[in-house]
Amino acid sequence: MNRIKEADIQRQIKDYLQWQGWYCFKIHQSALSYKGIADLYAIKAGRSLWIEVKAPRGKQSLEQAKFGCAVLAHGGEYIVAKSVDDVERYLAETKLSKPDKN
Repeated sequence: MNRIKEADIQRQIKDYLQWQGWYCFKIHQSALSYKGIADLYAIKAGRSLWIEVKAPRGKQSLEQAKFGCAVLAHGGEYIVAKSVDDVERYLAETKLSKPDKN
C-alpha cells in the first residue's frame, strides 16, 4: 500500500503556490523555532498565509492549534491542508487566487 507522505504534499502545495505567483517556503523545525509553527509560509500582494500540512489521516497537535489561533488572532491567515485541493479551495473561497492588478 502506497501512502502519500506529508513531505510530498508539502512539495506539491509549495509548487502550486509558486506557480500561482506566491513566494512560498518551508519552515524547518528546530529547538530554536516556535513550537507548533506551521510547515509552510506563503506571501503574495501583502497577504500572508501559514499552512499546516497533514497527511490524509494526520491531526494537528495542541501546539499547532495554538499557533494557528495566534496567527488568526493577529490578523494572519492559517489553514490546515491535506492536499493541494484544500489550498486551492481556500484561495478560491477567499479570492486570493485572483491575479494581481499591478
